[in-house]
Amino acid sequence: MHNFLSRIFIVLSLLIPTLGHSNILDNDTSDPLYIQPMSSVLSKSTITYWDHILRAGQSLSYGLNDRLSVGINIHYQHDFNGNEDGFAATDLGATYRIATASDNNSGIISDVLFGFKFGGSSQVRTPYYADSTYYAGLRFGRQWAGMTLSGTIKSSWIFDDLRGMAYLDFIPQAYFRIAPDWRFGTGLTIRVATNQDRLTGQDYDQEWLHFNLVRQFGRTQYSGHIDYEFESDDIQVGAQVNILF
Repeated sequence: MHNFLSRIFIVLSLLIPTLGHSNILDNDTSDPLYIQPMSSVLSKSTITYWDHILRAGQSLSYGLNDRLSVGINIHYQHDFNGNEDGFAATDLGATYRIATASDNNSGIISDVLFGFKFGGSSQVRTPYYADSTYYAGLRFGRQWAGMTLSGTIKSSWIFDDLRGMAYLDFIPQAYFRIAPDWRFGTGLTIRVATNQDRLTGQDYDQEWLHFNLVRQFGRTQYSGHIDYEFESDDIQVGAQVNILF
């Protein structure tokens, strides 16, 4: 299996031209390995529908330099089939680029992700809404002119009197620049949680399959996504607008 995967990686490396810095990557804010340039501001507005829940979110991040960006985001959800309405915890986070493609012979990029959430509504479900949550992770991969391959390992610790838990996410992704202004992405999220929700018995172990289509207009991107969860057969649909200032 290892030799088979190695051969696939070598073939992809030969077919896809190696890419240095270019405007394509600088403005491709949906790329899973995107890092903001210094003094830039990135706005992400999202809306998602899943399991009778409509969720809207807004995030803003700022590039302190070419390796470190910091951001804040908040979400609000409306439950059409219950009483889980309210604001998520405010999320303060950062991304630090440990290694760029030019820092090593393999061209592998790696980032550290870390942050915390505080002040969420007690009326809505965790892990997105909780008293306080701390998280840290490692993101790595490689970029070419036509595609990006990446993987993320992220651990979260949720501190809540009734719904406290920890969980670990494994997120492999593939992202394709299929035309000058079009991108297509796919990936998996495999979540392993330490326990079930004590109030509802809900299991937070999840396996999501993701698809998204992105249209680029200069420094603005419009994207739509559909996601399928294998354990519950739930389908999530949504849209996102990224604007780079």
